Amino acid sequence: MKNEKVFDSLQKFAWAIKRLDEALAEDGSNPLAIDGTIQRFEFVFEVMWKTLKRALEGEGMMCQTARETLKTAYQIGWIGPEELWLQMLDDRNMTSHTYDQPTASQIYSNVQIYYPEILQFAQFLRARYAT
Repeated sequence: MKNEKVFDSLQKFAWAIKRLDEALAEDGSNPLAIDGTIQRFEFVFEVMWKTLKRALEGEGMMCQTARETLKTAYQIGWIGPEELWLQMLDDRNMTSHTYDQPTASQIYSNVQIYYPEILQFAQFLRARYAT
């Protein structure tokens, strides 16, 4: 049952990544593309950390918060580097509380850096939970 929940989460995660990929393919000089990319990053991050939380629970590791989940995943070698993932969390949190053009531009640039890490993590989970 636990693996079923992880598998379901992985499907949602894959769909969210596809949507982020589409946004990143748009012209980054377009403010709507930047806004859309940031919005899709928020969604990807939410699905990602909740998928990770479920996977860790399946391994007997209970985490309550996104930060605790990321730190645990880093400690057991599922993700890295820790600073990048924690910055990803901070950026995600910032997007839901403040909005101004310089912040949006910085987060948009950061999402392009985060994207390969997100893809690598998704590949790791798919391999780990292949059915």
